[in-house]
Amino acid sequence: MLIREATRDDVPAISRVHVDTWRTTYRGIVPDEHLAKLSYERRERGWYAILEQAAEDGNFTYVAQDESGEIVGFANGGKERTGDPVFRGELTGIYIRQAYQGQGLGRRLVQVVAERLSQSGLDSMLIWVLMDNPACGFYAALGGDRVREQELQIGGKSLLEVAYGWLDTRKLRSIS
Repeated sequence: MLIREATRDDVPAISRVHVDTWRTTYRGIVPDEHLAKLSYERRERGWYAILEQAAEDGNFTYVAQDESGEIVGFANGGKERTGDPVFRGELTGIYIRQAYQGQGLGRRLVQVVAERLSQSGLDSMLIWVLMDNPACGFYAALGGDRVREQELQIGGKSLLEVAYGWLDTRKLRSIS
């Protein structure tokens, strides 16, 4: 599996992974109507904007490609978005096709993001995730502590979002 920084050429594939993983991961959590309205085209527009602004806002995106060159996952990170005084870096999102989950790819993507944040002087990190997302166990297993929570609305449904944080990503960057 190859992990590399994303380019504009990757946007259609990133968008497909993003929409498809939302539909598989959040089925039964997020209203079905909301999931049905997700579109590759809208996500593409959003991802083009994210990659274009990356140099200005310090965000970055890495993709994971399988042996055939297909993008099967990605992770995005950068400076924490709300000005949190404790957690200065953020793993903004990580999405991996269901068939590739549970094989160590998520851990590798998290490590790449933590390493890149560290290179920018950001040695603490958090990620926001819906509390009912099965990935909560993954973040806890990587040593993340549940440090924040907030309510949000998705598709007219009130959901709880929790943040997992790492005060020092050194251990996270060195796990094998």
